[in-house]
Amino acid sequence: MMNGMGFGMGFGWLFWIVLIVLAVWVVKMVLDNQRSHPSSPHRPDDALEILKRRYARGEIDDQEYERMRKQLMS
Repeated sequence: MMNGMGFGMGFGWLFWIVLIVLAVWVVKMVLDNQRSHPSSPHRPDDALEILKRRYARGEIDDQEYERMRKQLMS
């Protein structure tokens, strides 16, 4: 007889370790998902930054940039 220190005891610890690791992993995945998909709407500053980046990349011309900037600022 092993007095409870044998094969079964090791699986008891393994179960709790796996359970804790799994819980940490789930929390991390939820937090990462919230960071990449924020539920709050974009602020006007965020839209202006996007507009500036599009202009810098050459996706829009001067006239379109100015028109959109004025709309965002009003």
